Amino acid sequence: MLRIACIDSEALPLFDLQDDRGNRIGYEPEAAEIVFGLMGQNFEWVYLNWEDMLPAVASGDVDAVWCGQAITDERKKFVDFTDPYAVFDETVIVKAGRGITDASQLKGLKVGAIANSANMALAETFDGAILVPFEGEDVFGAMIEATRSGAIDAFVDDDVVMLPLAEQDPDFDVAFTVRTQNRWAIGVAHGNDELREAINRGLDEAINNGSLEQAWTRWMPSLAFPLDKAEVVAK
Repeated sequence: MLRIACIDSEALPLFDLQDDRGNRIGYEPEAAEIVFGLMGQNFEWVYLNWEDMLPAVASGDVDAVWCGQAITDERKKFVDFTDPYAVFDETVIVKAGRGITDASQLKGLKVGAIANSANMALAETFDGAILVPFEGEDVFGAMIEATRSGAIDAFVDDDVVMLPLAEQDPDFDVAFTVRTQNRWAIGVAHGNDELREAINRGLDEAINNGSLEQAWTRWMPSLAFPLDKAEVVAK
């Protein structure tokens, strides 16, 4: 039984809070079920705070992290990454009516992002912005409420969770989106090539048989599936 780290947070269409049996719904959980199913591998979710997931993999407390992990040099210090199962851009959200449409307007304003994340790396490029790192269990919800209350002026996260927020909650507007094309992947412990390669084979099969694209389209019909079957075949 593999132990897979994730956070317990509401961030559809990626994932939702666990139910009373510890189960989750959303693209990421469905993708994991597809890939591990093709591997013939049972797994369970282990719910941790965002900042604790990678160290838990590195220490061996869990086998992998499958939870919104863009491949970055900083994260490679803790884990080895599989091939990607998703590719996303990044979006800045502000309170409705602020009229902010580009990064230059964030100078002197408080901008939130998950600590040590690809989102924070993008926020660091906003000249003159005052960066506010967020940690803990429900970081996405915390940033939403901090923006709603005025504790921060804006926050950065991945487009897949930000666009539905702006569409469904009249308190928020999309300020702008940056085409970062961050590749998301599963992180395993350094040197655990057996697991990493097994997951890659499962991913390849899920892309080739169309099941991963079906899951993507079910949860994110407005976003084009970013993984090319031809590239998988050419490996």
